[in-house]
Amino acid sequence: MAKRTKQDILKLVKDKDVKFIRLWFTDVLGHVKSFAITDKELEGALDHGMGFDGSSITGYQDIEESDMIAMPDPDTFAILPWRPSEKAVARMICNVLNPDKTPYEGDPRYVLKRALERASKMGFDHYYLGPELEYFYFKTDSAPEILDKGGYFDLTTLDVASDLRRETVLALEKMGIDVEYSHHEVAPSQHEVDMRYKDALEMADSVITYRIVVKEIASKFGVYATFMPKPIFGQNGSGMHTHQSLFKGSKNAFFDAKSEDYLSDVARSYIAGLLKHSKEICSIFAQTTNSYKRLVPGYEAPVYVAWSRRNRSALIRVPLYHPGQEKATRCEFRACDPACNPYLTFAAMLHAGLDGIEKKYKAPKPMDQNLYHLTDAERKQKGIETLPDSLGHAISITENSELVKKILGNHIFPRFIELKKKEWNEYKIQVPQYELDKYLPVV
Repeated sequence: MAKRTKQDILKLVKDKDVKFIRLWFTDVLGHVKSFAITDKELEGALDHGMGFDGSSITGYQDIEESDMIAMPDPDTFAILPWRPSEKAVARMICNVLNPDKTPYEGDPRYVLKRALERASKMGFDHYYLGPELEYFYFKTDSAPEILDKGGYFDLTTLDVASDLRRETVLALEKMGIDVEYSHHEVAPSQHEVDMRYKDALEMADSVITYRIVVKEIASKFGVYATFMPKPIFGQNGSGMHTHQSLFKGSKNAFFDAKSEDYLSDVARSYIAGLLKHSKEICSIFAQTTNSYKRLVPGYEAPVYVAWSRRNRSALIRVPLYHPGQEKATRCEFRACDPACNPYLTFAAMLHAGLDGIEKKYKAPKPMDQNLYHLTDAERKQKGIETLPDSLGHAISITENSELVKKILGNHIFPRFIELKKKEWNEYKIQVPQYELDKYLPVV
């Protein structure tokens, strides 16, 4: 796709009667931050960026060095379809810069750009991603009160969210985001809209947009959408299964027509890298205390560090929808959840895989049996490890990871560790209803 110029944007704004432009970026945790400028300020913003206070953004600057620049990326211009068409509102995603216009190391978007630079130096032109974000619709944001009792792929009157999904798909397409599927998921009131795969940076931008769109359309219908990983006890949680592949030009580096399973040595080493470093990056792709309520056996969430063909109980799956088709050859990393920061998560997975390629890691044998049915002793005998079982456990591993230090950089790494330790310590001292019910009457 041709890059948009400043003049392209100014013309679009005039032709589409755009009055307000929202400038988006994310904090370290992936929460979207935004401020609006008017059309009169746009040309200056495109030339020089807009200043803001970085000390008020989670994980950004200290107060004595707080001046930052939000530089809008012209390729991310899109009109917000849920806002009025007269005096319309658009959004642009920003690169965050230092006052001297150099990239800001605390910008999660820059972390992903650095990962992509490493891939490029290793000869890979494209890191394609197809994440599947699941979410729930509830009546309000104060309790997980479901709208329906539907199940996977249900097409019945139970699926009252069909109109919400329809409007969400239409809104995403108006913003230039292609959609492949939309359907009811396994749990009651759980849904999924799948975006068509694209290059990593554009996909990370699409993920933060997708989450906003889902919530905005839900609000328009008077309900609440949440990407909380495990809001309902006893039901499947929400994941972000992420399909990924590396291309050299138009050639899929993961594909080998002569291989029995069509996987190249590059693909096997990439998978080996993801497996080897999965525990180190776990606090990035599963960054909340609630994430680890999802990562338990029995609810289709992978906790066992193994790979497989077709088998969904493994951490990494090689889909066999179109065996032998070059462009469709990929691996699917199944442990991410939709509450993560996509820029950091995609960067972490890419670096882990590239380490595998660079250091020629050997992938273990694929585990094509249901790993949930094995005993602990059987898994130990096969050398199958388990992901961390809590945020505290995960962050203790991340803290000692040289790879994650390289991924996040000297600015974000210590701040991320500090934020997650604080969250874990706050969580540890809570007294949940479970303990009151279990212990108060008998102790």
